[in-house]
This record gives sequence, C-alpha cells and structure tokens, in this order.
Amino acid sequence: MPTIRPSTDADLPAITAIYAHHVLHGTGTFEIDPPSEADMAGRRTDVLGRGLPWLVAEQDGQVLGFAYANWFKPRPAYRFSAEDSIYVADSARGMGLGRQLLAELIVQAEAAGVRKLLAVIGDSANAGSIGVHRALGFTEAGVLRSMGWKFGAWRDIVLMEKTLGAGDTTSPE
Repeated sequence: MPTIRPSTDADLPAITAIYAHHVLHGTGTFEIDPPSEADMAGRRTDVLGRGLPWLVAEQDGQVLGFAYANWFKPRPAYRFSAEDSIYVADSARGMGLGRQLLAELIVQAEAAGVRKLLAVIGDSANAGSIGVHRALGFTEAGVLRSMGWKFGAWRDIVLMEKTLGAGDTTSPE
C-alpha cells in the first residue's frame, strides 16, 4: 500500500523523472522540453513558500507519483483558488495512485485555506485525469478548444472545479 506524504528535497530526482516522462510522452502537460531537477526544485520551493501542499506517493522506498496545488493565477486576489497537478510514474499507472494523491491534496489544500480547487486538464482525450477528478467531486466548468499544439495536433484544455470548505458562502479572511 503506498504512502502519501509531503515531498522532500530527496524526492526531486524521482519527481523530475516522472514529470519528464509526461512531458515527452503525454498530453497532460503542454510543456515540450522536460525541466531540469533545478527547475523542479524551484517550482516546489515556490509552491511550498505559498503554504500550499506538494505531496508524493511512495511505496517500498520508491516515489511513484506526485501532486501539488499552486495558485491558479499569480495575482493576490486568486490566493483562495488553486490549480492541482498530478503525475504518476508510467510503471504505476492503473494502481489508483492518482486518486489517492488527489484525495489527500484536496484535504491539504482546504487546510491551507483554498476555497476553489481547479483542474486544468491537458487534452480532452485525457479520460484518466477527467475520471479521477469527476470521481472526487469535480464538475466540468468548460472546454477551451485547440489551446495547445503538441505531437502534431491541436489539444484542448478541460476545466474542472471543486468547491472546498465554505466555498464562496463566507469571507475567507
């Protein structure tokens, strides 16, 4: 059974490798060139510096996936709305790790004060990600057609959302 835990600096090589695979072989991210380990460390530092979670799924000492929440947009008014990102090692697909990571990310994002969690899913054909989000209570907010060009084709973005905690029924401050 995998453990979902906060990431550490020691996890960065595995995080970088998992993400590189998705960049090079998948349409869930619209990046074209895999970022370096230093780039991923900077991204992680940025997320953690905002008080938001960056988690890993670990089994038998091996990191098999990661997930984090980051502000949807950098402007301060968006600080109660975050976007989730979830990536699972190719060798660990189909084990339910994405769902476990997202479930814990929801809990931790809400504890960090997030009121709206967004999924910006690359490629409308990404049934796995859409299904995981739907299973955990996200609803579709829309589809942006032909937003990215990757692997010789236009790719859509599917937007999904989930209200956390009191949502917009009370002031977050």
